[in-house]
Amino acid sequence: MEIQVAETQPLPAGGLPVTFTQHTQQSRTNLQLAAEFRTLSIQLSEGDERRSQRLRNVQSFLQSPRWRELFNEIIPLRSAYQQRWTDEQQLSVALTKIAEQLRSTTHHTETVNDTYVKFNTSPTLGLEAKAVKRRVERDGPNVITARPRLVYLRLVSWFFGGFNRFLWISMIVFWLCWQPIGNPPQTGNLALAVVILFVICLQALFSAWQEWITSRALTSITSMLPAECTVLRDGQLQKIAGVQLVPGDIVTLRAGDRVPADMRLVSVSLDLLLDRSVLTGETNPTIGTVNYTNENYLVTRNIAMMGANITQGQCTGVVVATGDRTVLGRVTQLTLRKKAARTILQIEVHRLVNGLTTVSLVVGAIFILLWAVWLRTSYPGFMSVSDALANGFGVLVTFVPGSLPISLTLALTAIAKRMQRHNVLIKNLTTVETLGTVNVICCEKTGTLTQRNMAVTHIAYADCECQVARLMGGPVAAARLYETAALCNDAFFDPETAHLLPAERTVSGDATDCALLRLAAEIRPSPTDAVKLLTIPFNLRRRYMLTVCKQPGGSPFVLIKGAPETLFRLCTQAQTADGTLVPFDASLRTRMENTQARWAEESGCRALLLCRREFSPENNPLAGLEDNPAQMYTVATQSLSDLCIVGLVGMVDPPRTEIPSVVDTFRGAGIRVFMVTGDYAPTAAFVARQCHIITGSIIDTIGDALDRAEHNVTKTKPASDEKPLSRLASRISIFGSNANPQMDDLCKCRSAPASLALAREESLAETAVGCRHSLVVSGPDLEGLRADHWDAICSYEEIVFARIRPDQKLQIVEELTSRSNFVAVTGDDVNDLPAMRAAHVGVAMGNGSEVAKEAADMVLLDNNFSSIITAIECGRLVFANLKKVIIYLLPMTNLSEIVPSMFNVVLGLPIPLSTFLMLVINTITDVWASTMLIHEEPEHDILLHPPRDPQKESLVDVKFFVQAYGFIGVIETVTGHFMFFLSIYWQSGIGPSSIFLAFNRWSDGYLGFSKAQLAGFVSVAGSVHFMTLVIMQWGNMFAARTRTLSIVQQNPLWGPRCNPLLLVAIPISVAVALFVNEIPWFNEVFLTGRIPV
Repeated sequence: MEIQVAETQPLPAGGLPVTFTQHTQQSRTNLQLAAEFRTLSIQLSEGDERRSQRLRNVQSFLQSPRWRELFNEIIPLRSAYQQRWTDEQQLSVALTKIAEQLRSTTHHTETVNDTYVKFNTSPTLGLEAKAVKRRVERDGPNVITARPRLVYLRLVSWFFGGFNRFLWISMIVFWLCWQPIGNPPQTGNLALAVVILFVICLQALFSAWQEWITSRALTSITSMLPAECTVLRDGQLQKIAGVQLVPGDIVTLRAGDRVPADMRLVSVSLDLLLDRSVLTGETNPTIGTVNYTNENYLVTRNIAMMGANITQGQCTGVVVATGDRTVLGRVTQLTLRKKAARTILQIEVHRLVNGLTTVSLVVGAIFILLWAVWLRTSYPGFMSVSDALANGFGVLVTFVPGSLPISLTLALTAIAKRMQRHNVLIKNLTTVETLGTVNVICCEKTGTLTQRNMAVTHIAYADCECQVARLMGGPVAAARLYETAALCNDAFFDPETAHLLPAERTVSGDATDCALLRLAAEIRPSPTDAVKLLTIPFNLRRRYMLTVCKQPGGSPFVLIKGAPETLFRLCTQAQTADGTLVPFDASLRTRMENTQARWAEESGCRALLLCRREFSPENNPLAGLEDNPAQMYTVATQSLSDLCIVGLVGMVDPPRTEIPSVVDTFRGAGIRVFMVTGDYAPTAAFVARQCHIITGSIIDTIGDALDRAEHNVTKTKPASDEKPLSRLASRISIFGSNANPQMDDLCKCRSAPASLALAREESLAETAVGCRHSLVVSGPDLEGLRADHWDAICSYEEIVFARIRPDQKLQIVEELTSRSNFVAVTGDDVNDLPAMRAAHVGVAMGNGSEVAKEAADMVLLDNNFSSIITAIECGRLVFANLKKVIIYLLPMTNLSEIVPSMFNVVLGLPIPLSTFLMLVINTITDVWASTMLIHEEPEHDILLHPPRDPQKESLVDVKFFVQAYGFIGVIETVTGHFMFFLSIYWQSGIGPSSIFLAFNRWSDGYLGFSKAQLAGFVSVAGSVHFMTLVIMQWGNMFAARTRTLSIVQQNPLWGPRCNPLLLVAIPISVAVALFVNEIPWFNEVFLTGRIPV
């Protein structure tokens, strides 16, 4: 039966919403949405007179002389303030308009029947196909319109944004150097102006192209994750995509679903809770009701707004608004005008480009200043005004690799596509670079580390225990066990698999429920005749599930399953294997607790206690309440006493086969993997050891951690100053036959127990304590811990957090992040939502709830935890490849090109490398190689290094500049100039001593050569210099591919890390060099020369 509840009904005692007092990190977009939502809510709550008075006050102030006086006092910033004021005014007008529209909305005040009539829909049939088609044509798809893309603004950004603004200035200067400054006009300056204009167009086209492919890539990636919902159409429940909803659809939602449109709730379960934090910014869930609770449309509880999450219970609602007409859609349109924040790598790249631009401006200004105060008077005729300006602005054009920001976006997009091929979905490009910094992963146990294929293996009665394969028990005990397992359960079999054995049938539902349903089918294949009257679902705060059932012609009874430590104190009886009821005294409780601990330690069993409570027919408080579910709920929750234990069941969920090697890989990469689970601590520790999360022979508890904090005991490092665990673990395999002799050197506590005994005998207890690196702690132990206690806990290499509540999981993440850890958190349901939002990277499984996938930054579509290895690798790869691109570009675009200009101005040489040839290198010959370096495969040791700390390891640092300028740049500069001088010597016999300090003597008659002959020598030598740099960049290209391996060990042609497209850069650069040096038109206009080969 469907349960309805009005706003006057009390919140169930066991269903209190979880209150998270810690601050949850939210995205900038969510905070903007929350701000606009609250403003709307306030405006809706204002009275008409108050609203009119506020508007009159604002208008009066804006029209007052005082406002104009204040406005005119800030003349330097007037335009900026004017624009900001205009934006705020437009936002205020838009908010007021939306508030007026919502104020006239009456969906929440209408009755349920009026809602059905208003939207012409049927509560039993839903909408017909013809009606759906008409409404789709009228209202469109249920999507929120993306940010408007104004073409003219995009054109301005492409042509004048970034480094292009300096290219425009340089182009204008070169044009002026041609005419009217040039005397006589030099055609080369005009040609350079045209070339720079061509470069600007190329940069704009490239920016447009990379923006288009980035947008297309992210669109295709996000389209892989369609949100589905259950809707009633043509009398049948159907699964459709959320974008296909229309007003009037009747939608059913359960815990874990996301509300796909604005809905008027028409039926709700008693424990329905909605998380509206995406709109309100508040993490406290709100109760859902059928009757309206407030005149304010945004506050009332009988409207489920698009974007909200169902955290508990279930509900049915009629869609009243879709797409841009929803509250989320309207508020989103207000936030779309906000500019998106830049990522860390984008900030670093822009900082590098801006720094290089500043240096080039300073150097260019110094060159022009030297000409003005020195060369112009001391060496007249050496350099004209147009030559000085062209030289100074030529430095600006050629010094800065303007393609770096584009390379960053291309790198992030390429990595995102790479991750998509490995079934890893990322929501935005920021996540890609964040993955490279992750050093802690907090993962769930069930479904993430295990196969989510749970099976009951042990059953314990009051007098004995048995395995399922040899199920013991008389008819009475078996019947009670069957009823509790089958009815206190939300799982169900697929009817199409009814002919198969229970172990082979398809089951839908929670893993625990599925295991119990299979157990029930093993006991009795035919379904029971009992019906469920009320269900209180399991949650991590209650730790139990309750159902009220009734046999035909019988009286209601209560069935409960839950955590043993929660239910033991409520039990007074227990049944034996033959169905006899015996008192549940202290000795029996101790025996069952020992059984639970033994199962957990021996086989990693998860224990669940099955209980029931029956009433006498003449004194049954549940009788007669079948039509009053609210009263039945109250009575049932008050009946949680005098329970009878039906049996203690043990379930095993085996770990995924690949998990141990995956955890070892993470350990080798300097990443700590922590288990955060709601399971019993010994069960969690057993599974953690199977998964290699726990490796130490000695496992600390909270008492040991507190002792460590009190005595300020730090983890001892390996003997004789070995490196930390994270740097050596890649060489160590701890378990089984893969044991490594180096293991003993790493940590004494990982050796055999005999070695530990010997250590004790030798009074080395202090060393043993120092080597402890494994910790198992339960949720109750976390209460009241101080900061120094958390310091000690977070210092452990291996941690298992057991019996953890959602608020404690959030606390764990916040404590880790506050200690400079970069945390990734996995989750698959609404309980994981706060922790996923607080983490740097939230990870959801593809088979998880819609809420988890919506909140996650990354989704593993193949439900494979090992896919995170690929994600981490890609996160590190984007940083490594970007460094390769920069180390490839900087030596050429900076030192090798600025030194010729400096020699020309300071040492009086004829310029060894013309501005045109520098521009060719920057915009043509180096482009292909830098683009292909972005697509380099990861190096063999990319996961053998600790993760990057953005606060300590930036994209470029002093060591990077030393390598780029002090090593590669010096080699290319010296070699290029050597070939320049050698070419002039071969052509004319003029040695370097006659070229240095030539200044204005390098003219007609110098050393017996005419001016034309000298110009020809320089043109050919400049082309030789250019060709030398192009060829040397080939070597730099291969050197940039790998940090440690040679070209033979990591060649670009074959093997797992090949990049054959990189070799295309060689024929491209040769073709370009021949084109600009061998064609006579280029020789005449740009003063290039044919290279004598």
